[in-house]
Amino acid sequence: MTSRERFLAAAFRFEADRSVFDLEGSPQTQIDDPGVRDALIKHLNCENFDGVLKYFKIDTRRVGGMPTPDTRHCRVENGIHYSQFGIGYKNLNGYSEICRNPLREKNVDEAMEFELPDAKNIDKKLIEHWTNEAKLLRETTDYAIVAEHPVFGIFEIGCWMFGFDDYLYRLAAEPETVHAFSRRFLKYQLDVIDIYYGAVGRYIDCTTSGDDFGTQAAPFFSLAMFGEYIKPYLKERIERTNKYTDAAFKHHTCGSVHSFIPGLIDCGVDILNPIQPNAYMMEPERLKKDFGDRISFWGGVDTQRLLPEGNANEIKSEVKRLLSIFGDTGYILSPAHCIQKDVPPQSVAAIYEAAEEYYTKSFSLV
Repeated sequence: MTSRERFLAAAFRFEADRSVFDLEGSPQTQIDDPGVRDALIKHLNCENFDGVLKYFKIDTRRVGGMPTPDTRHCRVENGIHYSQFGIGYKNLNGYSEICRNPLREKNVDEAMEFELPDAKNIDKKLIEHWTNEAKLLRETTDYAIVAEHPVFGIFEIGCWMFGFDDYLYRLAAEPETVHAFSRRFLKYQLDVIDIYYGAVGRYIDCTTSGDDFGTQAAPFFSLAMFGEYIKPYLKERIERTNKYTDAAFKHHTCGSVHSFIPGLIDCGVDILNPIQPNAYMMEPERLKKDFGDRISFWGGVDTQRLLPEGNANEIKSEVKRLLSIFGDTGYILSPAHCIQKDVPPQSVAAIYEAAEEYYTKSFSLV
């Protein structure tokens, strides 16, 4: 099978010749630290990172991004960078952390008056560039083409603009504020979707969304709240996306979200990422048993402890266990989340070396 055929089989739960291999095929499976990328290139004696992807037989290639137009909020003050949404970020230990929430303690009228970006101001040349990039991959390669999601999720943008504590309070006490804000942001999402997928949609095999609904031990909110505050907006977003593309739809949410998975399936999610194996009720065996006939899975190789702290043998053992659980139907092998600077290149290599060993051994027994 080609990489594209293999990916589409996995996305829609048909049997493939092996699991899909992914690294940097989505925003949530990339290598965050340039030093790790460089070390991996050196470790494998490759000329560049594309050589690394070919060495590991990676099936995915990523295109696109988040084309957010500038607003009057964009500025730098006292070392704080303010985004198009007025969210303030400060660099802490190499990471951009939120330190200002523009809608904190604002009433519903003030929140509705706050300026959001206008999709009509998106850079058309950028959209054209991404479209040409996707078209070239479609016409000249057999890789599975994964488009990055062009907008933030409805829950995460609320948490970032109001502040986590403030927004979670409003989910419980101010439904009118949450719905008013969500309807307004949904309009921005749909406007961006029309522009972005209207251009790249015909050339891609998968697209993504990201919105973290879970902590390590439980969801952020109840199943009833998920049904009221998340599901209607995510479903409309996916339906609008599907107007422009037949691509599989992958949704990323960290944490313990087992109880939300049926709702995500109902919204139109084809693939769930990241499969955070140490989160409550997110064990691969449980997920495969409970939902394996209705949704595909992407991820599973622990980035919290295994990759930064485990040795090659431990990593290989876990990868082979994952492959034995998920089989060759409905699974995309990758790190559970982005690889950070505490992961040595040998640990990244061990993921795909283990997969090669697993399938070589399997085929030799046939």
